Amino acid sequence: MENEQRSNPDAKQLPMYTFKIKGHLGQQWMNWFDGLTATLQEDGNTLLSGSVVDQSALHGILKKIRDLGMPLLSVNFSGSGQPDDKSK
Repeated sequence: MENEQRSNPDAKQLPMYTFKIKGHLGQQWMNWFDGLTATLQEDGNTLLSGSVVDQSALHGILKKIRDLGMPLLSVNFSGSGQPDDKSK
């Protein structure tokens, strides 16, 4: 799944989150999580990861997961994205 946040230069400064959901997210729902990368794990769970603009967007993602009826196993904050080039 393509991460639409990559083209936004400010995305490197946004908070990064990973959401672990019980069960595999169906293909028809992946676009619903615009800008997040979905990874279907071998254990049958789904990881959604990417940058989140603000707290309102975070709550919006959590509401979408709730609306799907899929149990949320974990939410991990991994800090703000950092540029790959350390020389800047």
